[in-house]
Amino acid sequence: MTTPHSQPLAARRPSANSTLRWVLPIVLVLFFLAILIWLPWQARQMESNERQEQLIADTLWVEQTIRFQLGRDEESLAGLAQEIGLGRLTPEQGHDRLGRVLKNGKELLRVVWLRPDGSLVATSDPQAAPVVLTAASRATMELTRKTRNPMYTQPEVQAANPAAAPSEVLMDYHVPLFSGANYLGDLVATYKTSALLDEMVPWWFAQDNQVTLVDRDDKVLARRAAAGPGHGVYTHKRALDLPGASVRLVTDSVKSAPKLLPNLLVGSVIVLSLGLLWSLVALWGHISRRLAAEGALRQQMSFRTAMENSLVTGLRARDLEGRITYVNPAFCQIVGYPAEDIVGRLPPMPYWAPEAMEEYQTRFASVLAGKVTPQFETFFQRPDGQRVPVLVFEAPLVDNHGKQTGWMGSILDISDRKRVEELNRQQEEKLQASARLATMGEIASMLAHELNQPLAAISSYTTGALNVLGRAQDKGDAVDAGLLKPALEQASAQAQRAGQIIRSVHEFVKKREPLRQSVGIQSLLDGIQALIELQARQSYVSYQTNIPPDLPAVLADRVMIEQVLLNLTRNAIEAMQHIPPQRRVLNVVAEYDAASAQVSVAVIDQGHGIPDEVAQRLFSPFFSTKAEGMGMGLNICRTAIEFHGGSLAYSPNPQGGTIFTFVLPAVTVATEQEN
Repeated sequence: MTTPHSQPLAARRPSANSTLRWVLPIVLVLFFLAILIWLPWQARQMESNERQEQLIADTLWVEQTIRFQLGRDEESLAGLAQEIGLGRLTPEQGHDRLGRVLKNGKELLRVVWLRPDGSLVATSDPQAAPVVLTAASRATMELTRKTRNPMYTQPEVQAANPAAAPSEVLMDYHVPLFSGANYLGDLVATYKTSALLDEMVPWWFAQDNQVTLVDRDDKVLARRAAAGPGHGVYTHKRALDLPGASVRLVTDSVKSAPKLLPNLLVGSVIVLSLGLLWSLVALWGHISRRLAAEGALRQQMSFRTAMENSLVTGLRARDLEGRITYVNPAFCQIVGYPAEDIVGRLPPMPYWAPEAMEEYQTRFASVLAGKVTPQFETFFQRPDGQRVPVLVFEAPLVDNHGKQTGWMGSILDISDRKRVEELNRQQEEKLQASARLATMGEIASMLAHELNQPLAAISSYTTGALNVLGRAQDKGDAVDAGLLKPALEQASAQAQRAGQIIRSVHEFVKKREPLRQSVGIQSLLDGIQALIELQARQSYVSYQTNIPPDLPAVLADRVMIEQVLLNLTRNAIEAMQHIPPQRRVLNVVAEYDAASAQVSVAVIDQGHGIPDEVAQRLFSPFFSTKAEGMGMGLNICRTAIEFHGGSLAYSPNPQGGTIFTFVLPAVTVATEQEN
């Protein structure tokens, strides 16, 4: 049974648990951040302490090294003083013995044997200048006499010492000489403070530290800084403990203070920790985003499915073995088969036409070999036997890891495009036929005049033959065949001429399908020679040809190329109507280019030429400079030449006029391309 107060309490408990679930992770995260902040600081302190301790240990080692060397020198001088006190060493022998002491180390500048009054007894370098003691050195000499203990003088610049550089800081070591109670003088060894550092401080220590000798007032006596001045972060002072002198060894590391991230390990830990923290925060919102993403993915899948279903382009996916793994409705509509009859099948496919089976198998073998053709045309067969021309685009199908898993094809039904192309071809043929008829219409009057000549000649020759027969009949004589034969032969030749003209016109204007066959350029010119000469004579133009006898044939439609030649020659003749008759020469020149395996034909006139403003639109449809022209002649010519795989171009004639040149593949190359 629930009491009135139990419901609010129960309602408060989930709220407290929820607050705890939020507060505890926040406290843990803050604690984690505090550790991240403390860890680099602690690592920095540890590294700093380690460097300081290492510097102290190295400084102590260097100080001991210097004291050890000075101790060796002190022992050598003490032994020498004992021999002098016992009278075992003469002044002459002293020079040699002092020289040996000098060779113990390069830190010694000189070693001398002095009498109580300071005069020289022996020296390590007899050739050196006389010794002049400084006031401090004389005071130390007096102090050693009283105390009978060796002592060092405070290092100073001894400007009066000729053996040292002017600014060199020197330090004398005095050893008193006694024979019993008699004071015999001092042995004085002079040290160069700079040499103490140069000779006794190891190179590896000098590379990491600036080493300095200072007095009690921190005045610099000598310094060695091989790697530059110290940074003042890690320093240590150590007294050399020299009797009579106050000298301290100061080391200053060239290393700077460690950074907050002192090494790669700590930095890596921090970076990884921050990455972990970021991943926790990212994971916090990942679940909610994932749910939203799943909903969006379902929506996108629905959208993509709707988009694919609405496409008119067929989509087909195949794996690396050629098995169909996916088709969209547009592909099923193109081939006429449902998806369940196609998906999962290996070749041969049900939509492959039997007559193209070999082509399909060859292309499928290249797909399996990884040599797919990116774009090609073919046709599919529907279940009712209807052939559907298609354009196929193939591309590799790659997964999200960049690995190819198959091939994706896009298939377009190009039935409408094929029908439009066929309609355009028929219209082009009609336009060419109209152009030929228009050409015949333009030369109709000249054709009538040209036919009138052979017909009149035939009439004259037949009339003459009849007259000969009539006279022979009236006289009752036999007909002389020699008189009739020439007349009848001339009549026959004129009749053949008229027939040739009629046949040329008939072949030129009749409508038929294009038929490509091997034909020579000379044969083409012979077929329309009568028409060309007819126009040339009408305009008083001299017609010339230059066709090599060994010129290769071309694979072309005779009527189409004849139309091109007739249009170009007619334009050339018309271009020369307004120039002097002696310059009206029409040349047709042909040649063979073995490098490109092409035959070129040039129609050359010496007319008015082509202005620049006309040249830009010369091959445009319905553009003409003639008042009665349709503007289709050159456009039709270029279309006909390109239909044969050639090209049509023009250039200025250096002698005046224009040169129109078209090229066609030679019959051997054209045959190889057909095969």
